[in-house]
Amino acid sequence: MSLHCLLDQFDRDLPVYLKKDPAYFYGYVYFRQVRDKTLKRGYFQKSLVLISKLPYTHFFHTVLKQIAPEYFEKNESYLEAACNDVDRWPAPVPGKTLHLPIMGVVMKFLLFLFKVRIPTCHDKPGTTQIGQLTQQADTHISVILPTVHEVDLFRCFCPVFLHSQMLWELVLLGEPLVVMAPSPSESSETVLALVSCISPLKYCSDFRPYFTIHDSEFKEYTTRTQAPPSVILGVTNPFFAKTLQHWPHIIRIGDLKPAGEIPKQVKVKKLKNLKTLDSKPGVYTSYKPYLNRDEEIVKQLQKGVQQKRPSEAQSVILRRYFLELTQSFIIPLERYVASLMPLQKSISPWKSPPQLRQFLPEEFMKTLEKTGPQLTSRIKGDWIGLYRHFLKSPNFDGWFRTRRKEMTQKLEALHLEALCKEDLLLWIQKHTEVETVDLVLKLKNKLVQADRERLPVKPDTVEELRTHIDAIILALPEDLQGILLKTGMT
Repeated sequence: MSLHCLLDQFDRDLPVYLKKDPAYFYGYVYFRQVRDKTLKRGYFQKSLVLISKLPYTHFFHTVLKQIAPEYFEKNESYLEAACNDVDRWPAPVPGKTLHLPIMGVVMKFLLFLFKVRIPTCHDKPGTTQIGQLTQQADTHISVILPTVHEVDLFRCFCPVFLHSQMLWELVLLGEPLVVMAPSPSESSETVLALVSCISPLKYCSDFRPYFTIHDSEFKEYTTRTQAPPSVILGVTNPFFAKTLQHWPHIIRIGDLKPAGEIPKQVKVKKLKNLKTLDSKPGVYTSYKPYLNRDEEIVKQLQKGVQQKRPSEAQSVILRRYFLELTQSFIIPLERYVASLMPLQKSISPWKSPPQLRQFLPEEFMKTLEKTGPQLTSRIKGDWIGLYRHFLKSPNFDGWFRTRRKEMTQKLEALHLEALCKEDLLLWIQKHTEVETVDLVLKLKNKLVQADRERLPVKPDTVEELRTHIDAIILALPEDLQGILLKTGMT
C-alpha cells in the first residue's frame, strides 16, 4: 500500500484535530549551541529537523531528544541507524498501543523503546489509555508517552491564565493573534497551546508556531493596507514589535518558567503601549469578551499555584476546563445540525438521496433559548453575540463543511442500504434491458463511490450489493453479460 493510501486510511479513524492537513508539513527542531573558540562566531550551532505530515508534537520532540544529542556527539552513521529503526516501525493505527524501538545498534544494545497510543475519533475527549511508566528488561529503557500531541498547557498559559477564557474566545473566533516570545521554542509551544485550547473543535485557520522575516507571507502579514488575516503567529524577532503593531491582539510573554515556578500575572493592556519587544509581558488588545470570566477556574488554578501543584496537574485542570467550555458551546450547534438531516423514511432507493436542509442562522439562534449552553455551562454572558460572531469565522466554516460532508456521506450510505433491501430481480422483470443495464452501471458507480469516499457502509452491505449486481447481470443475455462484466469491477 502506498504511503498516501496508508495515511488516508489512518486519517479516517482519528479525532478531527489530529487529522493531517494536506497543505502543510510539521517541522520538529532540536537546536544545539555550544561554545567553540575555534569558530569565527565563537559557537558551534546546528539543528536537527524532523519533518512529518503528522501533528504529534510531544511524540516527535521526545524522539528528537533521544536521537539528536548522540548524533551531534557522533556522526551521520548514527543518524542513519536511527532512521533505519524508524523505517521498521509498524504503521500507525488509532487506538492501538505501539512499541517503537530506536537507537538499538548504535547504543550498544541500550534500546530506547517508545510506547505510544494514538487516539481514535471514538475516544472520550480528555482521557488517556496509557498506563504508568514501567521498567522493561535490563537492556531496555522504556519511555511511555501518555499523549502524542499535547503540550504543557499550563506552563504556556501560566503568565496569562487569568485571561485564558478571553484567549479561548479569540482562538474560537479565528481572530488575528500574535505571540511575541524570547525564543522559538517558547513561541512555538504557546501557539500550539492556543490552537489546542478549543479542542475537540479543530482550529481551521492558519497558524505559524515560529514565523520569521524569511517566510513567504511576510509582506502579506506586515502590510497595513489591509486587515490582518485569520492567523496565529509566533515570533521572536524584535523587528516584529513594530511591523505587527497594527495587529488587533498581541500576547507578549517572558521566559517560560520551569515546572513549579510561577511568573507574575500580566494584565490586559492597550495596543498603543506596545512599542518594542522589550515591552512588559501582557495581553495587548481592545477586545471585550462576550462571556463573563469564570472566577471558579481562576481560584482553582491560583490555589494550585499556592499549594505548588505540579504543572502537569494544573494542565489537566485547565485542559478539562477548555474542553467543557468548548463542548458546552458546540453541543447546541451539533443538535441543530442533526435536525437538518432528512428522516430515514424519506430515503427512496429509486430516487437520488435527499438533500440536507439549509443552515439558517436565525433559526439556530431561536433554539438557544431552551437548548443553549446554559444547560451545561455555569458561565454567564452574551452567548448569542458569541455565536453570531462564530458563525462568520473560519472555524465555523471548517466545522460545518466537515459535518455536512459526514451527513451527506451518511445519506449516501443509507441510500445504498435501501437499494440492497429491494428485490432487484423482481424490478428488472418489469423493466427493459436498457433500463436494467442503466441500473447495473448505477449500482457499480455506487460501489466505486463507497470505496473512494469511504462511506460509512457495513462490509456486509457492500457484499450484498455485489451479489445483487452479479445476479442481475446473469439474468441478461450473454452478449450483455460479457460487456457488463468488463465494465468496472463487481
